[in-house]
Amino acid sequence: MKVRSRLATAAVAATVAAAMLYAGTANAATLFNDDFNDGDRAGWTTSGGTWSVVADGTSVLRQAGTGSDARARAGSAAWADYTVTARVKLTAVNGPNRFAALLARAQSNTSYYYLALRTDNTVELKKLVGGSSTTLATASVAVTTGSWYTLSLRASGSSLQGTVDGAATVSATDSQFATGQVGVATYNAAANFDDVLVADAAGPSPSASPSAGASPSASPRPSSSPSPSASPSPSGPPPNPPGPGQPDGFATVAGYGQATTTGGAGGPTVTVDTTEEFLDYIARTGPYTIQVSGTITLPTGTTDGMHNVTSDKTIVGLGSTARLVGGGLNIGVPISDAVTSPPANAVHNVIIRNLSISGATDDLINVQMFSHHIWIDHNDLSDGGDGALDIKRGSDLLTVSWNRFHDHDKTTLVGHDDANGAQDTGRLRVTYHHNFFDRSDQRNPRVRFSPLVHVYNNYYYDNSYGIASTNESGLFVEGNYFYSVNNPGRVEFSGPLGRMVERNNILVECNHPIEVRGTVTDPATFYPYTVDDPASVPAIVPAGAGTGKI
Repeated sequence: MKVRSRLATAAVAATVAAAMLYAGTANAATLFNDDFNDGDRAGWTTSGGTWSVVADGTSVLRQAGTGSDARARAGSAAWADYTVTARVKLTAVNGPNRFAALLARAQSNTSYYYLALRTDNTVELKKLVGGSSTTLATASVAVTTGSWYTLSLRASGSSLQGTVDGAATVSATDSQFATGQVGVATYNAAANFDDVLVADAAGPSPSASPSAGASPSASPRPSSSPSPSASPSPSGPPPNPPGPGQPDGFATVAGYGQATTTGGAGGPTVTVDTTEEFLDYIARTGPYTIQVSGTITLPTGTTDGMHNVTSDKTIVGLGSTARLVGGGLNIGVPISDAVTSPPANAVHNVIIRNLSISGATDDLINVQMFSHHIWIDHNDLSDGGDGALDIKRGSDLLTVSWNRFHDHDKTTLVGHDDANGAQDTGRLRVTYHHNFFDRSDQRNPRVRFSPLVHVYNNYYYDNSYGIASTNESGLFVEGNYFYSVNNPGRVEFSGPLGRMVERNNILVECNHPIEVRGTVTDPATFYPYTVDDPASVPAIVPAGAGTGKI
């Protein structure tokens, strides 16, 4: 798919306008995207190297030469403030310290800003002026030939920010170039590029989160002061938080050719009150808003009680009595260990709201196989046979908000297995906020491999453990209230250690503190948000979470 400018066609303009209207001002408009699934590289100007579109799971742009510099540029020279994101895989190198790069504000083949992923295990934010390079910032990151990485480079005014898989952040200020094209490049290396996305940005704004020194009320015991290991807030998330009834958090972050999460917006609205109608509409192609009326029983049969939801769907309960019983919802194509990058048919753009789901023989909701842009909001989830909400196998860019979890053991898993790094590393980015973990025993959540899971303003009530981070996952935990939780947050759990940063949490009658380790990227890098006073969480979360509240 290619979108070469915001005004490329009337259809593209209408789609972008509809997405912005639904999602609010926090969500950027798509200026350009190319997943190369049309089989060509039309719109790209190349210099050096050997460029072609080939298959690597899905179609990708390949630069096959290793003997010189090579570049490919696209887009408008008039673009000013934007974020460019792409998936990048180094496939061969000629010598030490080679790189593949993402370009922004390109003036020509010899003048631009770039984010270079280098084989010496660094990422560098640099500029090239007339062929002469200057390093603006650098950070350490493990780089393996043959592995995919997601690079993102944001230019807003004189502010520049770069990330690798959402974790390694570099930033600088420079005013050399004010506008320019986007591009990809290699230096004495062969590489594959895919899912190039350009979203506009309205400029930096201060973080919406509270100051680190904010203190809760004196009666409960606050957790330790903000960890110095927290990465500093970069200079600019998108400018405004979304309005009521709209997605927020990671579900609004552009990626994989999708600007934000809109669900069934733009398609027909139907009301269903029978099993047959419900299963028919959730499996249809194209956008639908499916309103659930009353109680619908989901069969078990040969599906083990899991029923597939296709892309571009909003499933929303009517009133406070909409229920799914006996089965669960599956968001994602069938499992395959051999697929290690997002397939062309990955399920995406799904919203599930205001439903009571209970009594499933397996999971209540399962998200798998590189599904992305999912919003799970204001549901009541209980009494499942396995997980209440499991997110696994490369799924990415989800928000889980204002849900009540209760009468359940293994609540919400992010990353299903210690051996699944090939699918999960650098993905599984999830925002959990204002959820009521009401005696839900464990996994609230339990995370593997994710570079960033943001957990804020949740109410933990009488759990054996709250949050667990393993396999170098990055957990940013803030403004939560833990009451009678044996282990509120753990990095020494089972398997490899995780990373966790915490600030301004309240712990009451808890047996252990929140364990902290390592550094974690501040979520304000990706989206705006406001943290409520954690002392108010025991009142506002039970009152607002669950069904019948929207």
